Amino acid sequence: MLPELPALAWALLGLSAFVVGLSKTALPGVNTISIAIFAAVLPAKESTGTLLLLLIVADLFAIIAYRRHVEWRVLLRLAPAVVVGLGLGVLFLAVADDVTARRVIGAILLAVIVITLVRRRAQKEIQEHQPPKRVAAAIYGGLGGFTTMVANAAGPVMSMYFIAARFPVKQFLGTAAWFFFLVNITKTPFSFGLGLITPEGLLTDLVLVPLVCIGAVFGLWVAKRLDQKKFETIVIVLTVLGALYLLLRP
Repeated sequence: MLPELPALAWALLGLSAFVVGLSKTALPGVNTISIAIFAAVLPAKESTGTLLLLLIVADLFAIIAYRRHVEWRVLLRLAPAVVVGLGLGVLFLAVADDVTARRVIGAILLAVIVITLVRRRAQKEIQEHQPPKRVAAAIYGGLGGFTTMVANAAGPVMSMYFIAARFPVKQFLGTAAWFFFLVNITKTPFSFGLGLITPEGLLTDLVLVPLVCIGAVFGLWVAKRLDQKKFETIVIVLTVLGALYLLLRP
């Protein structure tokens, strides 16, 4: 049966579903809004599992739309660290409460943002002393796997990685789409096993999926009208806001 929620709660979930689609095809980082609303409206564990399935639907839109703009070498380079990060996330969830998890993730995101912006301001030095790509992939991939397992919050981490790599908009969105699709599919059996995905959550997803689709289509329209500089600025601002929310939420 569908969860018994007031009309306002359903309206907020609907807005969140729209934002999920928009985030996957145009504005990475804005999905933190959805994470916040789902956690406020639904029980914590159920919100994670319910949101995960909506994310996968939105991922499908993104990989179809940007299928010609994927850096497979980057994904292969990230894979080992992501798997390690997922494992550490499972262990962390076993011992940490919700508040600790959110604050740890928020602190990590803010640190990643600061490092990325400092590196971009010193482009000449970066070019001369660029760390090995495997080192960057290990750091960001590990953090991405950890944060996605703990709170579906890997978007800001990986956004900083792709921005640091100077990916054009479509290449950014296409590579990110496949990254999150593969990671979210990998997480699904664990979510079922941990009881995060429930029958009520599945029914809720059926109601919300159309809004995810509408958001994804709208995102495709938005993405065509964003130049590189505006795109990167929006991503960074949304990432900062998401990090602050996770860090300061009581």
